[in-house]
Amino acid sequence: MCGIIGIVSKTLVLDRAWLAVGRDAMQHRGPDDFGLWRSADGRVEFGHRRLSIIDLSALGHQPMLNERAGLCIVLNGEIYNFQDLRQELVVQGHVFRSQSDTEVVLAAYREWGVECLSRLNGMFAFAIYDRFKQQVFMARDRAGEKPLFYTFADGTLRFASELKGLMADPTFSRRIDTEGLDSYLAMGFVPGDRCILKGVNKLPPAHALLFDMQSGQAKVWRYWELPALKANAAVNENALLDELETLLEDSVRRQMVADVPVGILLSGGVDSSLVTAMAVRAKPKVKTFTIRFPGHSRYDETEHARLIARHFATEHTELEAGESTVDLLPLLARQFDEPVVDSSMIPTYLVSQLVCKHCTVALGGDGGDELFGGYVHYNRLLWMQQNLGRIPRSLRLVVANAAEAFLPVGFKGRNWLQGLGADFQNGLPLIASYFDRRMRWQLLSGQGMKFLAVERIREERIPLAVDLLDRATRMDFENYLAEDILVKVDRASMLNSLEVRAPLLDYRLCEFAFGKVPAYLKATATSRKVLLKKLAMRILPSSFNQKRKQGFSIPLGAWLQGGPWLTFFKEVLLGSQDTFFNHQAINQLFSGQAKGRANSERLFALVLFELWRREYRVSM
Repeated sequence: MCGIIGIVSKTLVLDRAWLAVGRDAMQHRGPDDFGLWRSADGRVEFGHRRLSIIDLSALGHQPMLNERAGLCIVLNGEIYNFQDLRQELVVQGHVFRSQSDTEVVLAAYREWGVECLSRLNGMFAFAIYDRFKQQVFMARDRAGEKPLFYTFADGTLRFASELKGLMADPTFSRRIDTEGLDSYLAMGFVPGDRCILKGVNKLPPAHALLFDMQSGQAKVWRYWELPALKANAAVNENALLDELETLLEDSVRRQMVADVPVGILLSGGVDSSLVTAMAVRAKPKVKTFTIRFPGHSRYDETEHARLIARHFATEHTELEAGESTVDLLPLLARQFDEPVVDSSMIPTYLVSQLVCKHCTVALGGDGGDELFGGYVHYNRLLWMQQNLGRIPRSLRLVVANAAEAFLPVGFKGRNWLQGLGADFQNGLPLIASYFDRRMRWQLLSGQGMKFLAVERIREERIPLAVDLLDRATRMDFENYLAEDILVKVDRASMLNSLEVRAPLLDYRLCEFAFGKVPAYLKATATSRKVLLKKLAMRILPSSFNQKRKQGFSIPLGAWLQGGPWLTFFKEVLLGSQDTFFNHQAINQLFSGQAKGRANSERLFALVLFELWRREYRVSM
C-alpha cells in the first residue's frame, strides 16, 4: 500500500517543485521509503511513498523502471495473483530482478499492453509511462478500493492518490464544484468521476485512462463491469454453496500472502467470521483482533468474536479503543480530503490505530452486504414493493410530496415516506438521503448556487436491472460501497499506515454474486444474506448467532444531547459569520435533534465539510 503522484505534459514541465511536497503530504500512505523520478525530456515526473508489504528489499523501490523497455511505474495496492502471473510471464521470456508484485504489473503491461488489466486480481491504482509509445496508462481496481484523483488541462495531466497531493501545487484552484457539493449533501458522497473540487476528477472504479503525450489528449474507458444475472437459469443451491466456498477460500488464501505480519479484523459477524474460517485453512496460526469500546456495551461484539476465535483456535487479541473525542474530527477532516458523510470513520480510525501496532496488513469483511444482500433497507424495499407496489404511483407521489412538505427533517420514517413516489419497476427510492431538495436550498441560501442536480445525477446512475433487489445491490456496489465504505476504510487505515484487504471483493466473487446468485438467495422481505448464512451454517460453529446485525457505529445522537460534542458542533457551524451554511437552517437541525429527531448524521456532515473547507481554504 502506497501513495502515488505524478505530472505528465505534452511540453516541458517547468513548475514541478510542488510534486515532492505533494508526495510527502501523503507520507502516512508510505512511511517506509520514497522516490522521485523524472524523464530525460522533462515531460514526466512520478513520485511515490512506500508501505513495504511484498519484497521489503530495495528492489521493490518505486518509481520502478525498466530502462530497456522504456517503462516507469508507480503503483498503490496489491496484486493478489502476482505469483501466477510471474510464472506465466517467465515462460514468455521475462526476467525479474525483484519478488515484488509491482515488477509483475510492469512486465504484464509490456507483454499484453492495456489488456493486462483483465489479468490483474487485486486492489490497485497505478500509472505507467511508456517512452516508446509516448503515453501514460493509468487504471484503478474493479471495486474502487484504491483511490486516484486527477486534473487535466492544457495538455497536462496531474494525478495523486489523495487530493492533498494535488493541492500542494500552488496554482491549484481550490473552488467548490456545485454538483459535487449537491451530491455530498444529498447522498453523503460524490459519485463516479466527479469530485467536490472544481476541475478535479476521480478515475472511477474499473476504469482506465490513456494520455497521449503527442496530442495532449486523454481517453477514459471502463474495462470491467458486473455481469448480468443469468435469467431463468436452473438454480442448484448446493452447487452455488460449493462454488462460493471455493472462491472465498482461494481469495482469502491469496490475500494472506505478505512479507509482514497479517491479521484478521474479527467482529464476530457473518462476513468476518467466514473470512477467519478460510484464513485458518490457509495458515494454521491466524492472528485475529476484536475492538471493545468502553462504556458502550451496545457496540461490544467481544463475546461473538471470542466464539469464533475459540472455535478456530486463532491467536486472538482483544483491544480497547480510546475515548472518541471531538479532537479527532479536525484530524479526520484533514485526512478525508474529499469528505464523506459517515461518522463510523471515527471507530474505523480508532480500530486502525490499535491494530497497526500488531500487524501491517489486516483482512476485513467489506463487500458482503452489497454482494449478498445484507442491508436492512433491502428488506424494507422488498416489503414496499410487495405491499405498496400495486397502489398507483400518482397516489404514492401525493404521500411522498406531503411527507417532504409537512414532516420535519429527521422525523422517523420521513425518508421512507418520501421514497413511496419511486418507480418500483425501473427506479430506486433515495432512502439514504441526508438533505432533500428543500433543505439543500435552505442550507445554501446566499452561496449563489444556481441549480441542484443530484436527483438527475442519481437517476442516471441507477443500474438497468429488472429485479428490484438486483438493482438495489448493484446501485450500492457502484456507489455507496465505492464512494463511502471503501473511502472510509482506505483513508482511516492509511492514516495509520495499515493496509486493509477485502477478500469478499475479489472480482471473481463479485462476478459470482451478481452473475449467478438469484435475488431470493440474497434477501427477501424478512431475511438477508441467505446464501452467505447457508455457508455459515456449513462451516461456523452451531452456536453462531446468524440473526444478529451489528453496524459499525458510534452513539453520536446521544453525544449531541449535550456536553463537548454539542458545544463543538455549534461552535463550528454557528460560531462566526464566516460559516458556509445558513444559520437558520442549522438551528432548525439542532432544534430537531434536541426533540429526538435523527439529525446527528446530518449535523456531522455539515461539521466535517466546514472543518475540511477551512483546513484546505476552499471557496465557492
